[in-house]
Amino acid sequence: DVFEQPQHVGHKKIEFHISTDIPAVLQINSEKEEKNGKNLSATAEEINNTGFGRIFPAPSSNDKMETEEEDDEIPSEFISRKDLEKNRLSREEMEKFSVFKNYEPGDPNCRIYVKNLAKQVQEKDLKFIFGRYVDFQSEVERNMFDIRLMKEGRMKGQAFIGLPNEKAAAKALKEANGYVLFEKPMVVQFARSARPKQDANDGKRKK
Repeated sequence: DVFEQPQHVGHKKIEFHISTDIPAVLQINSEKEEKNGKNLSATAEEINNTGFGRIFPAPSSNDKMETEEEDDEIPSEFISRKDLEKNRLSREEMEKFSVFKNYEPGDPNCRIYVKNLAKQVQEKDLKFIFGRYVDFQSEVERNMFDIRLMKEGRMKGQAFIGLPNEKAAAKALKEANGYVLFEKPMVVQFARSARPKQDANDGKRKK
């Protein structure tokens, strides 16, 4: 009897434990799931944080881009005024070159004519020099900027460059005329071809 009673009590206790343990186990599991869920969300936040950490340098690079764009007004990707002046012939030196004899700038307009260019001159070289007179943030000015470099025939070594306005063209002519590019001084004048068209338009307006 003594042996049987503990067994019965033991059985009952086991049964009670099972009945009470089932919800407890479920609770433990659910708690674990909640913890795991929190861990998952925590790790997700950590990942996001590291992600944001990685993104942080990007705005700084954007800042650099913005500063570069701001610098376009005194452009870094184009020639500086100092370099233009440094490599430009003085009036006295120009007089020694036959290409500058009888030099006349021509009638002001927004198109300039460049001659005496070296064989190796490319459009990018002319853009490097004359691009400084264009505001590349303005779509209108960008579209008006046009370089036509002649590489063949009688027009070889000459170029026509369209600038946004007469003021920009006059400045370009003043600062770039006599600039030595690939050991040859450029002769910069106002293009003649643009003038008759303007006269024709003026005539039409007067009528």
